[in-house]
Amino acid sequence: MRRLGSVQQKIPCVFLTDVKEEASRKHEHQQFQVVATENVNPVALEANVDCAFATEKLDGTCCYVALYQGQFYLWARLDRKPNKQAEKRFRKHQHTHKSCKDFSWNVEEDFKIVPESWIPAHRVKHSNGHPIPDEHGHIPGWVPVQKSNKQYCWHSSVVDYELGVALVLKPGCDDDDLLEITALPLADLQEQTLELIGTNVNGNPYGLGSKKQPIHCLVPHGSIPVRNPPPVNFQLLRSWFQENCEGRVEGIVWHCNDGTLIKIHRHHLGLRWPDGETRLGSRPAVVRLGGASAAYSDSEGLLSWFSPLNGQRFSRLQDVHF
Repeated sequence: MRRLGSVQQKIPCVFLTDVKEEASRKHEHQQFQVVATENVNPVALEANVDCAFATEKLDGTCCYVALYQGQFYLWARLDRKPNKQAEKRFRKHQHTHKSCKDFSWNVEEDFKIVPESWIPAHRVKHSNGHPIPDEHGHIPGWVPVQKSNKQYCWHSSVVDYELGVALVLKPGCDDDDLLEITALPLADLQEQTLELIGTNVNGNPYGLGSKKQPIHCLVPHGSIPVRNPPPVNFQLLRSWFQENCEGRVEGIVWHCNDGTLIKIHRHHLGLRWPDGETRLGSRPAVVRLGGASAAYSDSEGLLSWFSPLNGQRFSRLQDVHF
C-alpha cells in the first residue's frame, strides 16, 4: 500500500477561492459559501500539481496513529477553538477588514480548554512555547481515543488495543476495483493519518451498515487512487464530477512530489454531495482477516463481528452486513 502525505493541516484548494454571501452547502448554520474561481492556486502550480498523484478525498473524520503512554493508539481530531468572546472579536475583525490577517490572539486566554492529553498537529506554529492558531482561528490537534470516552465510541469500535490492531479498508492486491476489509497492526500505521468512515460519521454518504448494525472502518489517506483523473482545469473537473462514474467522489486530493497536498471538493464547484450512489460504496469488497481471524472473535469492537465473514466477498461495499 503506497504511503503518501499525512493530513495534519487544512489542505489548500487547487483553485483560488472566493467567499459568497449565501448559505453554505457543506456547513449547516454557516451563512457564507467558499467557492472556487477558475484561477489555479499558485501553491498548486509551484508544487507542480499536474504531475501529482491523485487520490479520492474521503468524507469522514480525520484520525492519526501515534504512541500514547508507550503504546500505539488511534487519535481523534480535536481542533482547539476560540471561546465565545474571542470568536466574536475575531469575526468582527474578519468582517471589518475582509481578512483574518493582523488579528491579535491571546493564546492563554482566548481558547477553550482541551484535555491534558491533547497535542497540536505537526507543523503548527508556536510562539513563546504556545501553539498559535491558523488563519481560521483554530489550532489543529489530536486526542488519544480511549475506550472510556463515549464521545469517541465509533473510533473505539475499529481498534483493539490488546491485540494492537485496527480495522482498515484498503484497495485489494489482486484486483484494481476490489476493496479489502482487513486488520492491520497499529504499529504498521504509525504516524499515518486515516479517515474514519461509516454509519454514524458525516451522514454516512457511503451507505455502510445500519442503525441496528453500524459499520465503521479506517481508510489510510492517499490509499484510494483516482483512475484517469482530469487535468487541473475548472470546467474539465466540473464535467468529470458530473458525468464520469469515477467522479462520484467527494473530491480529489493531489499528493505532489515535494510533499504538498492540494484538494478540490465538489462544493467548491457548486456541486452537490452526496449525489446518488458513491464510487466507493459501489465497489466490490472482500473481508480478509488472514489466519488470525479466530483471535478476533473475542474482540470488543467490530473485529468480532467481521471474524465470521472472513473470506466472504460482497458485490458492493455498501452491501456488507453481519
